[in-house]
Order: sequence, then C-alpha cells, then structure tokens
Amino acid sequence: MNRKFILLVEDNPDDELLIVRALRKNQIWNDVEVVRDGVAALDFLFATGPCCGRDPSDLPAVVLLDLRLPRMHGFQVLRRIRADTRTQDLPVIIITASWEVEDILSGYSLRADGYACKTSSFSKFVNALGHLGLEGLLADEPSPAKVKALRKAHQEFSGEEPSEPIHLGMND
Repeated sequence: MNRKFILLVEDNPDDELLIVRALRKNQIWNDVEVVRDGVAALDFLFATGPCCGRDPSDLPAVVLLDLRLPRMHGFQVLRRIRADTRTQDLPVIIITASWEVEDILSGYSLRADGYACKTSSFSKFVNALGHLGLEGLLADEPSPAKVKALRKAHQEFSGEEPSEPIHLGMND
C-alpha cells in the first residue's frame, strides 16, 4: 500500500512552517512533500524534469496549492492538474494569502476542492483547515468516531449489534 502524503506547493518557508503546524494542530501527521514553485509541482506530479526518476503513480492524497508562485501561477498548475487524466480527480486545496473574490471564484471554477486563507489569525487558519475534510483524505483507516457512528446506525436499524466487523469499503 502506498503511503498517503501531502504535496505542499509553497514558495515561502515561513508559510510552509505555518501550514505544517496547522496540520499538526489538526492531528494530521502524514508526511508533507514541499516544492517551491509551480513548475516544480508539475515536475513532481508527472515525474518530469528533476523528478523523472520518481514513480508517477505515487501521487499525493491531496495537494495544498499556493497561488502566487514563482515560474508558474497556482491557477496554471491547477489547470494542468485538471487537464490530465492521471490527476484530474486529485484533491487540490488552495491555501493562499488572497481573500480576493475573483481568486476564490476562479479557484472553484477550476475545480479546486477547497480554499483557505493563511492571512487570518492562526487559530482561524487551524479551524479552516480542520473543516476541509483532510483527515478523511489522508486516513488509512476510518476514524474511531466513524466506526462508532456506523455501529450505532447498524444497531438502530437492525436492533442488534453487528456480529462481524463493519467494512467501509476502504482499502478492502
């Protein structure tokens, strides 16, 4: 089974630390691969250029994408991700300093899966990341809360405890 990791496309090392710290505050402990510009992001995803020896099928579970990047804007990166059949369904969340309505609308029109602004207070940023559903994308196993809720729903529906483990269709 491939490891579930995050690809962070972020040119600012201080923002990288902020984002990783916010992930950890949300109990997300997956590895974070970092690239510093849009071209490097595409090289990583498609195993081209300096990343040509990488296995192109080893894709991240989610891409966290800044917009204002050197060499290629984040929207151009997102367009290329969505245009390729290998990555068209890859979850991409925009994490940027821009609150511009045009940026938000453009991101969603390009099929971004989420948008979080890193210029808000750190606690609000942590909260925003927590509401994006990253843990579901990154978990190898369902959370104990989800298993408990499914067991309860099964018991309420059938009137009995499940005699076998509940299978969620994940990694079966």
